[in-house]
Amino acid sequence: MDNSQPAGQNFDFDWLVVGSGFGAAVSALRLAEKGYRVGVLEQGRRFDDSDFAERATQLRKYLWLPALGLHGILRLAPYRHATVLAGVGVGGGSLVYANTMYQPDSDEFYRHPQWDDLADWRTELAPHFDTARRMFGVHPYAGDRPVDDLMRQLATDLEAPEGYRHTPIAVYFGPAGQTVPDPYFEGAGPARTGCVRCGQCMLGCRFGAKNSLPKNYLWLAEKAGARVHSDLKVVDVAPLGGGSGEFGYRVRARRPGFARRGCRTFTARAVVIAAGALGTNELLAACKRRGSLPDLSDRLGEMVRTNDESIPAATSDDPGADYRSDAAITSSVFLGAHTHITNNTYGDGGGLLALTYGPATTAGTTSGRWGQLLRAYPGYLRRLLTDRQWSRRTVLFTVMRDTDVSLRLRRGFGPGRLQTEAAGSAPGGETAADVARRVATLAARRMKGRPLASLADTLGSAPMTAHFLGGAVVGADRDHGVIDRHHRVFGYTGLLVCDGSAVPANVGVNPSLTICAMAEAAMSQVPAAHEDPAPQP
Repeated sequence: MDNSQPAGQNFDFDWLVVGSGFGAAVSALRLAEKGYRVGVLEQGRRFDDSDFAERATQLRKYLWLPALGLHGILRLAPYRHATVLAGVGVGGGSLVYANTMYQPDSDEFYRHPQWDDLADWRTELAPHFDTARRMFGVHPYAGDRPVDDLMRQLATDLEAPEGYRHTPIAVYFGPAGQTVPDPYFEGAGPARTGCVRCGQCMLGCRFGAKNSLPKNYLWLAEKAGARVHSDLKVVDVAPLGGGSGEFGYRVRARRPGFARRGCRTFTARAVVIAAGALGTNELLAACKRRGSLPDLSDRLGEMVRTNDESIPAATSDDPGADYRSDAAITSSVFLGAHTHITNNTYGDGGGLLALTYGPATTAGTTSGRWGQLLRAYPGYLRRLLTDRQWSRRTVLFTVMRDTDVSLRLRRGFGPGRLQTEAAGSAPGGETAADVARRVATLAARRMKGRPLASLADTLGSAPMTAHFLGGAVVGADRDHGVIDRHHRVFGYTGLLVCDGSAVPANVGVNPSLTICAMAEAAMSQVPAAHEDPAPQP
């Protein structure tokens, strides 16, 4: 591959940002504010509020499977040890996230050995957490619905009544359905519409109330001059001139799907890789394998995290039960120092998810779980065929832990395919799966119904996670990590990683705010354009 760059040739952009999720949007705005010409490349489409699905059964709007013509906001990626849920589209994970913005509190994160010696992270990240909260308009949920009563009762059943609290969320709760001028950025942001309390946040907000990235960071980045290119999947990043980035980079992208069409090439002085933990690991692994970025650390793909997460559920047998909430997640239970549980609801629109769940099993072996499920599933399926209220009567529970459990990503079968391998294991005692079964069982008892478990977990021991992290983590040097404390890739000039793949430890809470704070910290170290002369050969 010829990556030569004639001396003096202009670049298409000063900085190219790969992805448009939390870390990418922060990077785009801060770089544009510093006076750089910024481009953003996103494989998904751009959505107006009216484009989002009303129900999960609207697959073209909801699911991401471009080979089948599905260009929605949710990607499901099955691996051997986890089933990953990731966001796609201009705004990345913020389109499908549950608006929940927790700051981690545990030293298991801030003092993890992977990066403890590099900084006092609790102090260093504190102002950047404040900035991110301000950008997202974070505030505690202030309602009280039946699902909140359920969570309060669950806290008591788990012997942690003091652990109950309302979650901090990023939603505009102005007058319901009423559109007003920008209430957050002194008129510089878009007009906003008050939340109608439908609880369908994770389908994408059709009403303009959800504080997603197109309403804050990306909106302001584009106003500052950043150019966002949608429907372009980056497939290669390579230094120009055969160097290590001192001459800039060539970035190749194409339309997603099987058809090799719409290929484009961009050049930039510097690049931020921020395609989400899943996309970044896939892209960097491909670049290392084909020789585009051969000097990437061999630690790439190590210390992959899932927030030690499991997502059980419980459904009520009462046909009149209604566990819909104002927003997707409204309450939390902190169980001890290391476990965090949230409620998750889909309003009336999540009925399709019933097909991904089945009756909870108790067997300890895979074959035992298969047997129990095969005996119980026909009855469950018969009920589903006549059930139009499953989404209304069902609550999903996200069980997260900050324990030091990790996976690694290695090359799998098929072009560009990665697969997980077990790495660090949990300490002895109750596992995340044990906690998930206990939560579902107790909740079902309160709901006068039945506990459920995801089929991926029951049949394949691959629990669902919406919080895939790590793989290109911060470290002291290339023998211990992929990027340095300022997110610069070891071995290369002008190449940064600023998304969930940089996070070195399980955070134990929803990680969106953490990703933003870490990206804010990284961008604070980039000099302004007038202070940053072009790299010299």
